[in-house]
Amino acid sequence: MPVLTSPFAELDLIRQPDQPNEPLQAFDAADEYLLKHFAEQQLPTSTRVLVLNDSFGALAISLLGAAQVVSSGDSYLARQGLEKNLARNGLPFDALPFVPANESWHGPFDYVLVRVPKTLALLEEQLIRLQCLLAEGTPVVAAGMVKHLPHAAGDLLQRYIGPMQASLAVKKARLLVARYQPGPAAASPYPSRYRLEQPPLELLNHANVFCREGLDIGTRAFLPHLPQNLGSARVADLGCGNGVLGIVSALANPDAHYTLVDESYMAVQSARDNWQAACVGRSATFQAGDGLAAQPAQSLDVVLCNPPFHQQQVVGDFLAWRMFQQAREALVVGGALYIVGNRHLGYHSKLARLFRGVEQVAATPKFVVLKARK
Repeated sequence: MPVLTSPFAELDLIRQPDQPNEPLQAFDAADEYLLKHFAEQQLPTSTRVLVLNDSFGALAISLLGAAQVVSSGDSYLARQGLEKNLARNGLPFDALPFVPANESWHGPFDYVLVRVPKTLALLEEQLIRLQCLLAEGTPVVAAGMVKHLPHAAGDLLQRYIGPMQASLAVKKARLLVARYQPGPAAASPYPSRYRLEQPPLELLNHANVFCREGLDIGTRAFLPHLPQNLGSARVADLGCGNGVLGIVSALANPDAHYTLVDESYMAVQSARDNWQAACVGRSATFQAGDGLAAQPAQSLDVVLCNPPFHQQQVVGDFLAWRMFQQAREALVVGGALYIVGNRHLGYHSKLARLFRGVEQVAATPKFVVLKARK
């Protein structure tokens, strides 16, 4: 695997989740550009640096020892990568603090380095929260690969931080450099909310939740076909997002026991908030994690899943395949995985390689709902 070489360190880094023959590396030219830029500032080691949306620890681990670093982001897998990569490079796995995106930072900070996330709402929320933690003139430097760096990212920096200057592109990466200018405190538009007609629910969505402005069409196709009459079954909503699948299922199955898991901290927080509003007084388990990796084998009767087909800007079915494998391990013999997916993704044939029976429950012109029995 390629080694990340910067003015601060040479690091051997891996991505998460683990894949055999991983075709992608755990850092890119935008990480290298940010580190080179920071090195040029020649700041003292007492400088308090906040690193946002780091790629598996590439930035934070590089700066360890060169500054007082705090890392924060919304991805459990990125946090797991940070911890594994610390250990991989001979450092304690907890050598630097990580703050999940749904929790508060403790400033002030002298410098902020940002990897621009795919969801610009997350960037907007982060920039708004930064305003009370920065002194006038504090640099906020965002970076991304040019093809994934929308003009709107610079607009957000200008709106919430101060005048922004874009760098020249280097190895197809670019920096957006701003210095904080205090102004009127901005009110965050997050969390947002939308209403579901059947069953009647208002669903809250923190900034990084998928389809936070309305129910996505895959889930809409899935909801009428969720399993009924589950009794006291143990059910997991895998990749729960705002929790809509688990909550709608729970309302129809009052004696079932639910676990809602997602790799996004903001998604899990949204699911928890929505569950508490819709299922008052009813307990459930909420977990930010690597899917069902931490779930004991043969401990579930039903798994519900609307699997993702991307990890940040990386598109593919490797996350879905991993979820299917995890579901098979976690289900009892005779248990069932229910999924919705685009027709063209061919999930039926993939599930047939793992499960003893796969049937089509429902279909629309674009989606299929499948049941796979272990």
